[in-house]
Amino acid sequence: MLKVLSFLKPYRIAVAVALFLTIMELFVELFQPLIMARIIDHGIMEGDLNTVLLWGGIMVGISLIAFASGIINSFYSAHVSQNFGFDIRKDLFEKVQAFSFANFNRFPTSSLITRMTNDITQLQNVIFMGLRIALRAPLLVIGGTIMALIVNAKLALILLLTIPFLVCFLIWILNRGGTLFRSVQDRLDGVNNVMQENLAGIRLIKAFLRRKHESKRFGVSNQQLMDRTVSALRFMELTMPILLLVMNLAIIAVLWFGSREVTAGGASVGEVVAIVNYITRITGALTVFSFIIMGVSRARASANRVTDVLDTDIDLIDAENVTPNTRFQQGSVEFKQVGFRYPSSESAVLEEISFKADAGETIAILGATGSGKTSLFQLIPRLYDVDHGRILIDGLDISMVKLKDLRQQIGYVPQEALLFTGTVRENIAWGKEQATMEQIVEAATAAQIHETIMKLPKQYDTVVGQKGVNLSGGQKQRLSIARALIRNPRILLLDDSTSALDLKTEAKLLQAIKEYTCTTFIITQKISTSIEADRILIIEEGRLIAEGNHQELLKDSDLYQRIFQSQFGEEELKHAQTSQ
Repeated sequence: MLKVLSFLKPYRIAVAVALFLTIMELFVELFQPLIMARIIDHGIMEGDLNTVLLWGGIMVGISLIAFASGIINSFYSAHVSQNFGFDIRKDLFEKVQAFSFANFNRFPTSSLITRMTNDITQLQNVIFMGLRIALRAPLLVIGGTIMALIVNAKLALILLLTIPFLVCFLIWILNRGGTLFRSVQDRLDGVNNVMQENLAGIRLIKAFLRRKHESKRFGVSNQQLMDRTVSALRFMELTMPILLLVMNLAIIAVLWFGSREVTAGGASVGEVVAIVNYITRITGALTVFSFIIMGVSRARASANRVTDVLDTDIDLIDAENVTPNTRFQQGSVEFKQVGFRYPSSESAVLEEISFKADAGETIAILGATGSGKTSLFQLIPRLYDVDHGRILIDGLDISMVKLKDLRQQIGYVPQEALLFTGTVRENIAWGKEQATMEQIVEAATAAQIHETIMKLPKQYDTVVGQKGVNLSGGQKQRLSIARALIRNPRILLLDDSTSALDLKTEAKLLQAIKEYTCTTFIITQKISTSIEADRILIIEEGRLIAEGNHQELLKDSDLYQRIFQSQFGEEELKHAQTSQ
């Protein structure tokens, strides 16, 4: 909680003003019962109208001061809470942006969304409430008790005995409530997770007629959230009836003993009224405590969840002795005895991988699903770090290059083409800041998507729907490739990024890529693609089992022969082998 509250430091002055105004309101509220006692004892009881008018005017005057203080306090409280939420949400987003893939594995996407929205909203609410009423309530309890003792210590003793019991009760409620509301937030993560999966896969759900199944799954998650929330709220609602019961008993006791004291001459009517008034105000403050405790309990749970993200150690950072402003002149890539396993896995994904891709070469990588091809790709821009071995670019270990410098010189096209909401132009230019229109058209032309774009309603200004829903798979792939090409990268990584293209378009694309001064890696399942490559790497169960060009592998690799035969047939395989 302290880490989260540190975000209030830039707003110390505004916080101080808000608290000062709160104290002003409190001052008025504590002195009003004293004024009422004077009006009763020296005005009404003695029939002195001037005293009534004098002190009545004073009461109205200070009430107006309290009213103005409350209005201004609300402004400053809102200012602080909204800016606090803005700052913490900004830092949280920047922290998530700095996460490595291993860090992302710890937090589900739905949970991160909840933490940056609902959890921060809970914190904003409690900051506003804290500056507006939360501090005022405990001070009113303390100040009211002190003022009651000043008015009549004997009658105020009843209040003094009641308050400690209620404070202990409220502390217990606060601790128990924090645990319950953390559970509620975890269930909210579950609901958001189901919603996210369903919205992302709505087309598949409709195609497979799984609406009822998914509705049932959502219903279970939603029911769990409701049950936990109801349980937490029911527990928190216990506070108000118990507080009212105890304080009303205290009022009855004061009236009972007060009447006897008035009769015996030990107290005046005004003093009894004042103490009852203080008890009533304290009761109101304690009643507000139930809402405060509910808010603070939820905020504590949310603060812990936000702090979990902010305190996460990013496991992939620049080394202390990195070479600054590194520019690769050639783009040769070499793997030396590279081994890798995912942080949450005990089994190795890649083992003893060694090869060298010369500058400007096109390297095709073949292998079965799960053989480690994509993992190999992710090591080059350091989306993960190797467990052992080294990866060199132009002879320089990539661990000695700043991440920013390394990734700026790599064009990466993932297996799933992902586009952002915006225009076609903005999606291509996303790969390079300040890209000119000429560069955008050049990249689109090389990616074989320019002619398609020109047929769209607004051409390059056509808005692409979320994730490119209004484009075909091949169009999305080519836009993603254009986004990588506009960077004019030294190294281009295409992770099965031509799977939706016909052979003619793919051939034109690969030919256009050769015009770029870059070393190209292509993960593919198509022999037609690998034939065009300078060299082919065959990965099986995380090991490099064969390397060579098409003719060499067709002659020496049994696995390559089987892949060729599965795509072209046995007769074509025999013909290809005999024609060498």
